[in-house]
Amino acid sequence: MVTAIVTFFILGYLCIALESVLKINKAVPALLMCVICWTLYACGVGDSADYSGRLLHHLGETCEILFFLMGAMTIVEIVDANGGFYFVHDALATKSKKTLLWRITAMTFILSAILDNLTTSIVMIMVLRKLIEDHKDRMIYGGIIIIAANAGGAFSPIGDVTTIMLWIKGMISTGGVISQLIIPSIVSVVVSALCVSLYLKGEVVAPKRSEANEVRNSPADRKIILIFGVGGLIFVPIFRMLTGLPPFMGILLALGVLWLVSEWRSNRCSILAGDSHLKVTTLLSRIDLATILFFLGILLAVATLQETGVLTAFGQWLNEVSNGNHYLVTGVIGVVSSIVDNVPLVAGCMDMYAIAPTGDFACDGLFWQLLAYCAGVGGSMLIIGSAAGVVVMGLEKISFGWYLRRFTWIAFAGYIAGMGAYALETLFM
Repeated sequence: MVTAIVTFFILGYLCIALESVLKINKAVPALLMCVICWTLYACGVGDSADYSGRLLHHLGETCEILFFLMGAMTIVEIVDANGGFYFVHDALATKSKKTLLWRITAMTFILSAILDNLTTSIVMIMVLRKLIEDHKDRMIYGGIIIIAANAGGAFSPIGDVTTIMLWIKGMISTGGVISQLIIPSIVSVVVSALCVSLYLKGEVVAPKRSEANEVRNSPADRKIILIFGVGGLIFVPIFRMLTGLPPFMGILLALGVLWLVSEWRSNRCSILAGDSHLKVTTLLSRIDLATILFFLGILLAVATLQETGVLTAFGQWLNEVSNGNHYLVTGVIGVVSSIVDNVPLVAGCMDMYAIAPTGDFACDGLFWQLLAYCAGVGGSMLIIGSAAGVVVMGLEKISFGWYLRRFTWIAFAGYIAGMGAYALETLFM
């Protein structure tokens, strides 16, 4: 039964990878793969209550991510529709494509550490649409946004789901992970950006601004929406630390407050009241449900690999063949995290290895820090390897094959360079 599950999982991933060839939306094979894998798993388990309960458990964890994603996408849509991102547009605007590359890379890297890689990717893609008219150019910038968002999230305890997991369990500390991983993360993104600059020549062609939003929204209205929107996103990790509640509760709070402010501003201004395209109920229709369903299918399909013990067995086998070489183990885990979700991979490693008072498995030990870096940055090697990649894939309609040809080698070069920087750092510091 396990062999059948793994076989259908691989076939489903091949269909996703060949989306542009098959002309089938990636959500279709993801959903079918999810149902088939769980059906096979149910047929191989005797107690019906067991697999039903496990499915509901994984569904709950997946819905936390999906509600967070939908809340963040809605907030960004509200800010975008009200012209809020033109302030960021003005700060980043430049005629040179290479200069714009470095500005977008730096802003994405910094914001990802403050917010998280998922939310940052959504924000930066919306800003990118205000800066670049040519879709082919936007796809290239979208690739570096994925890499920079994942690199920025790797050195922050709240920048990525995996670092949050390690941080909460006491395997890394705030000061330890920032001080040890910030240099490798910077090296990784700089090397990748240098490679991406080879694709860029000439000047930026900016799209024309829509007068509908420009004329009807005053600068004060845009600024208020921007402050409450971005401020709400920044408040999400603070809300989590203060209450201990999951991040999706914080994003729902931010969305509720921004929705209230948006309705209040619309009711105060008779001009805005007539603009139905600014109503939040209208903006909700812009949410990419196909991407949401793809995310649902892929995460639940990966959960079957976790339930059958495939991921744990892989980790144990990897540790045996590597003779305890932490760089090799975590390096391979990083590569695998670009194929399957890094959350169950990291969860499996946390179950395999216990935290120790001293040594490589102590808090801020070499293994845990390498795991945080590799699981975060390694997901950039394939566009479906991280939440940031899936979001950019959906928003900019980037195919799996295009990213594989153009950006996999770039992400891998940065990934290896960052690991080398960490090795030098631990050797001399």
